Amino acid sequence: MFRPLELFIGLRYTRAKRRNQFISFISTVSIVCIAISVIALITVMSVMNGFDYQMKSRILGAISHATVSGIDESVQDWPRALQIAQANPHVLGAAPYVEAEAYLNARHANGALLRGIEPSQESKVVDIGQHMVEGSLADLTPDSWNVVLGRDLAMSLGVGVGDRVTVIVQKMRGTPFGGVPKVRSFHVVGTFEMGMEQFDSGLAVINMSDAEKLNDLSGPTGIRLKLDDLFNAGPVARELADKLGGVYRVQTWMDTNANLFHALSMEKLVMFIILSLIILVAVINLISMLMMLVTDKQADIAILRTLGATPRSIMGTFMVQGILVGFVGIGFGVGLGALLSWKLPGIVKWIEHTFHVTFLSPDVYYISEVPSRLDWHDVGWVALLTFTFSLLATLYPAWRASRTQPAQALRYE
Repeated sequence: MFRPLELFIGLRYTRAKRRNQFISFISTVSIVCIAISVIALITVMSVMNGFDYQMKSRILGAISHATVSGIDESVQDWPRALQIAQANPHVLGAAPYVEAEAYLNARHANGALLRGIEPSQESKVVDIGQHMVEGSLADLTPDSWNVVLGRDLAMSLGVGVGDRVTVIVQKMRGTPFGGVPKVRSFHVVGTFEMGMEQFDSGLAVINMSDAEKLNDLSGPTGIRLKLDDLFNAGPVARELADKLGGVYRVQTWMDTNANLFHALSMEKLVMFIILSLIILVAVINLISMLMMLVTDKQADIAILRTLGATPRSIMGTFMVQGILVGFVGIGFGVGLGALLSWKLPGIVKWIEHTFHVTFLSPDVYYISEVPSRLDWHDVGWVALLTFTFSLLATLYPAWRASRTQPAQALRYE
């Protein structure tokens, strides 16, 4: 005889008798509902992962993983701090910089963050050079008084490559008429577009030597670091802070953008909980199917009991039925969900091209394409959660089946 007996009978019950095809129909509906729920959850989680990855990539393309700054305006003994930072095995690159707020004036006026960099070292920590629309960071040579603007900032100022921009900083200089802000004319040699409004409309880049002279500084205001693992920034920052001493401050990208990434994580968690409720609804449908199956098989259960089947054996028989439905639904859901997540950007583009619609307008959103990033860790959690729900859904119907009294069930047979 086929062993174990519970598995044999449970598999037989997946095919209802001809006189009662309704049970088979409900089983199919349960499988479809579970599969659709798993597909929806995997797809939404992949889209959320895609947005999270795009946001981090774009933000970290213009800022560093960690920053070493001084207590005063400039970093004390910055060559020593740079050497200590570069000696850390987790630091892939380090570059000094000067940063200050400025007021830019051309055809129009706008405030911006003025950043002084060393062009030869900038590519070690950020990738602004890879997002140049016009010109090159190499044109930012010492004493050239050249500037590279974010594309939106250049448009708001009404300037392009070859035009001049007047830069006004907060540093005051003494005159016979009192203190006045320092003013300097810069030549626009390039524009960049990061895809983030924060940088495209509010960042101007000049040579670090020019920034030091403009702000009357004797050195950089900080050192930016690129790490081998951006999620390991916290421990690396604490290690560097201990080695550098109390006159330095070490901050990470998580400190400066904590609210944004916490909001993204919370949104992902909320979407996971909401879609888990959809899976729960599909599992409730599974409970209904099993209860109808128990009612339909009352006579069979009674006969099995009279032949010596134990309540535990009866429970196992109907648990096999529910677990099989859940397993098949999860299998289809994971396969189709992974495929949909992989092809989703192409599907969205096809829909936009075919029906002439735009889901994410580049004029409104930072990210103009629907991103999708399949994370098998999330897929595993979805499959495990759905299987757990399916397993729990079998307990009550199986318990009811095990409580069937043979004499009462066979009374009218």
